[in-house]
Amino acid sequence: MSDERLYRSVRLIRRFEECAIELVRAGVIGGGIHPCIGQEAVAAGVCAALADADVVLSNHRNHGHALAKGSDPRRVMAELTGRATGIAQGRAGSLHVADYAVGLYGATITVGHGAAIATGVAWAASRAGDGRVVASFVGDGAMNQGALLESLNLAALWRVPQIFVCENNGYATTQATGTFMAGSVTGRAAAFDIPAEQVDGMDPRAVHEAAARAVDRARSGGGPTLLDVVTYRFDAHHTFEHRVRLRYREADEIARWRERDPVAVQGARLDAAARERIDQEIEELVAEAVRFAQDSPKPDPAGALDHLYATGMRPRAGVVN
Repeated sequence: MSDERLYRSVRLIRRFEECAIELVRAGVIGGGIHPCIGQEAVAAGVCAALADADVVLSNHRNHGHALAKGSDPRRVMAELTGRATGIAQGRAGSLHVADYAVGLYGATITVGHGAAIATGVAWAASRAGDGRVVASFVGDGAMNQGALLESLNLAALWRVPQIFVCENNGYATTQATGTFMAGSVTGRAAAFDIPAEQVDGMDPRAVHEAAARAVDRARSGGGPTLLDVVTYRFDAHHTFEHRVRLRYREADEIARWRERDPVAVQGARLDAAARERIDQEIEELVAEAVRFAQDSPKPDPAGALDHLYATGMRPRAGVVN
């Protein structure tokens, strides 16, 4: 994996999220988003270790996973803005992004439940013998969730080709991890005899190397792995914090983590000319994504119930105005 590719990925995610926040503030994106600014190395490193046919199950903080797996930034931004050209035709918004064309099978915002879906997909892949690996992203707040623990149990029992990626940013919404979690993330994996590794989540190269080991193990029939990727979000849990200004972190804590900004960490591995070239390309790409989204039409309300029924059943006249 080239350092340029990893830098391009983290830089794209950063600028995409910064522009998405601007669109939230402008009222173009309704309802707000969960930004992943600061956590870019996790998505970039893990997805760079996956093959095109491999599968990702995401969570509420999902834009970075989509972009790192190869989704078109224009269609992701169009989805966030609720446009018909979005990857789900404007029906998913920020929280439920899915892009089957790149192996992103969805984003489950109920905490920890995406891991269970991922275990099912991994079981199916194992039964089919198609060599696919499934990566499921969860936060540290999911590590006490029963559905996740059941997933660990079944994944270990069935030896499925799955990677559990805990994006351990130290907070479950606004509550510090140490105040609600007994034991450790890796200790939970040990209870099910699943190999686990704690990874520096601020270093894209370190994340990629750990993910590559887990992918190789899964693809060779070695079963699941759990990665405890220690990272930090620089921005809000959700953009509503920009209005209510919750105070649960000290400014100096954020400043200390910013000293290891993953974009800067990876950028330092490139020469100045390469960084400037990539930065300019990303600026143009994200600017085009914003233009594409804002120029795209909104979905026709008459089709609001399309795609709900496999039979193609339509609602009675007058239900949707």
